[in-house]
Formats: sequence, C-alpha cells, structure tokens
Amino acid sequence: MLASATTRSCRCAGAIGTLVAPRSDDSRTEAPAHVKPAKRMERIGTETAFEAAARARALEATGRSVIHLELGEPDFDTPRNVSEAAARALLEGGATHYTAATGILPLREAIVADVKRWKGIDTTPEQVVVTPGAKPIMFFAMLALIDDGDEVIYPNPGFPIYESMARYVGGTPVPAPLREANDFRMDIEEVASLITPRTKLIVFNSPHNPTGSILTADDIRRLAELAVEHDLVVLADEIYGRLQYEGEPLSIATLPGMAERTITLDGFSKTFAMTGWRLGYGVLPAWLVPDFSRLVINSVSCTSAFAQYGAIEALTGPQDAADAMRTEFIARRQLMVDGLNAIPGVTCVMPHGAFYTFPNISFFGRTSSEVADHLLYDGGVCGLSGTAFGKHGEGYLRFSYANSRENLTEALERVGASLARLSSTGELVTAGSVQA
Repeated sequence: MLASATTRSCRCAGAIGTLVAPRSDDSRTEAPAHVKPAKRMERIGTETAFEAAARARALEATGRSVIHLELGEPDFDTPRNVSEAAARALLEGGATHYTAATGILPLREAIVADVKRWKGIDTTPEQVVVTPGAKPIMFFAMLALIDDGDEVIYPNPGFPIYESMARYVGGTPVPAPLREANDFRMDIEEVASLITPRTKLIVFNSPHNPTGSILTADDIRRLAELAVEHDLVVLADEIYGRLQYEGEPLSIATLPGMAERTITLDGFSKTFAMTGWRLGYGVLPAWLVPDFSRLVINSVSCTSAFAQYGAIEALTGPQDAADAMRTEFIARRQLMVDGLNAIPGVTCVMPHGAFYTFPNISFFGRTSSEVADHLLYDGGVCGLSGTAFGKHGEGYLRFSYANSRENLTEALERVGASLARLSSTGELVTAGSVQA
C-alpha cells in the first residue's frame, strides 16, 4: 500500500509556512545604511512555486479550501524500509559525523550499480558526487564551467533554476524554445542554430518539467553529435528518469564521445518520495570531480551521513513502493488529461513522463499568470503559470498530478466551473477582489 504524506507542503511551502514575521519595531529587519546586497544578487532568480504555495496557504488561512496542484513532489511518504535504514544508521550505527565530501563509498557504489542497471552508464565510485539535493549539481556545473559571457543553452519553458544559475555566475542563458507543435521537445536543429563560439554548456531535462515531454532517442543522439562536434559539455537532468512512461530511456552519457563531456544529474526526491531528505548526485567526467569536490567543501562540507544510508536502501532494497507510485502516477495522468480536455477552451497533450500536465489555456485571452491567479482565488485550485518556467510558457499552466485521484477529480470540476465563469463574465478574480 502507498502511504500518502500527511501534509502537502513542498520544499518551498514548508519553509515559507513556518516563517515568523519580524516585529515591526525590530531594526534588524533593515540593512545598515551604507550596506547593500552585492550586485550579483540582482542576477539570481527563484522558483515561483514558492510564492504560489505561500499565496495558497494565505488563502487557506482565511477559511477557503484550496487544492494544491503546484507542488513538484510526490504526495506519498518515503518507503518505510528507507526511513528505517536511515533511523538505524542514526540511532545505532553512529552515522552522525562528517563524511567524505563526495559521499560515503557504499552509497557511491550503490549509485554506480543503479545507473548501470537503469541507464546503462558505466562509471566508477570516484566519478560520483553526492550532494544535499540535486540543485547543487546544477549550480556546481555552472560555477565550474562558465566564465563571464559564456553561453548556456537550456530548455524554455524549463526548470527556472537553469537560467537563474547561468545568469548568476556571469553566463549568458540562451533559451531553446519548446513548442506544443513539437510535443514540447527541443528542436535539435534549432539548438544547433543557437550554438556560437561562446557556447559552453547545453542543459536538457527528459522527462521534462514542466511539460512532461521526453526527448526521442534520435533527439538525444543528435544532441550528442552537436556536443562532440562543438566540444561542449552537456548537463543531462534525469531526475524524472524512472518516471518515463513511454519508450526506452536513453542516457546521453552512454553514447560515443559523451562520457567525458556529460554531467548526469539524478536524485532520490521524485522516484522515492524523498524531497525532504535533500539527496541528489551527479555522475561526472573524471576531470571535473576535483572541482566539484572543492565546491562541496567550500559550501556544504558534505551530505547528511544517516540520510545517505537511507539512500543506499532506496537503491538496493525492495522497489515495490517506487513501482506502485509510478503505476499510480500513470492512472492519474490519464484522469487529468481526459478531464482537462473535457473543459471547453482547454486542450492538453498527453505528457510522457514526470507528474505534470501542461494545458493550453490561450483560448481565454488572458495571460497565464492571470488565469493561474483566477483559478486560485475563484476556484480554489493552485497551479502554476506557464511563464513561471520562462517566456515560452505563455498560454499554458502547469498542474501537478501528485495528489489523490479524489482531489484531482474535485480540482478538475473546480477548474471547469471557474473557467466557465471567466468565459461568461470576462471578469478575473484576483487577490485584491477577494480581500475586497
């Protein structure tokens, strides 16, 4: 049986929801008169899922019912055998101390076996770096590789931290548009046209957040050819790899000439419902490992020791819970796509992986942000604007189906009724109108 999480907070919402407002008379809330944040802070972005979750909880605090479809995390608890393994390591195994910067050897060995099994990647424990969450792998890749003005090609719409990190380290983010007409896949020939002498890194994510698309084997082979031809590094974000529902996954690192130029990113949050554990890893070319190791040492020192023992159990123990989650996501995907396509004015292509739908709501003649806010304040359904993932997400919303079928069915009814009211009245409901 799958155990559902008792709360529906995400990594962002949980933090926001527990913040205590500072006292209005506390002068520490203001910076000293002559101190300002570094200019580089103007270049760093965020995830608007954080803000959406906060708005939804503020609305709930007024007594309104809100169904959360903004969350990028499974709604199940971590499999019990994984939690018990971590608890034993903590309580009985003495796993309360620093570890090697790159992670404990038994976990890196388990990762080597796992990526061989699921991805076909041949690697060694020395080429694995374990981090607190998968985001450090993205950040360290940018820090280690990108000089001022170097260009990073990334999918748009896409996970917003790709663009944010590239810009923060002084690089130039170059969006590769994903279009519904191409099933939200990267157009590889368009990617080829974006490559310049300053291009250093190509980022791709398959299965993809927010659209649920996947790259075909031919797409990935062509990307590999471009990387070799132009001497580029590839960051392959495969965090949803075990949640690909059609076709055979292909890891670009397995292709000729790619092992030495591919950073494969993965982790435990999505497959094993371990978002709060903060565990990710990268499989790296050997020449990059010393740089990543230094970045770990200079930032977080290491990843939580006892959590790593839980990760070993996740990879080597029974896979029944992970398989059951995947099966449930497939059923929910069908429910959501059918339900969205039944709403007048909405169309939704079938996603091929992850746990998101990306419906087209351009019929309503409003911006994605306006429609997302309307659905929250009028319908009590919290989703995300497509533009939360970049300018090419305009005209779309992202709904996560990491919620119960009962809640998804109710959410679809609310969305349909709310959009019908918008169509008939032309009036948007906003935070301001709710307060009024």
